[in-house]
Amino acid sequence: MMRLFKTRMRQWAKDERGATAIEYGLIAGLMVLAIIGSLYSFAGANDDVYQIIEENLVGV
Repeated sequence: MMRLFKTRMRQWAKDERGATAIEYGLIAGLMVLAIIGSLYSFAGANDDVYQIIEENLVGV
């Protein structure tokens, strides 16, 4: 029983199937985090611009 377990663990450790998919998933996740961070930063700057426009239009 223990020999079978050790053999299966060695086979599992050598198996590289699916590793590329996991790597692509991690890269995609990091890209999503970068996009969300940049959009959040852009939204704050964009909000200031719209606030200035709104203040100028109210005076017209």
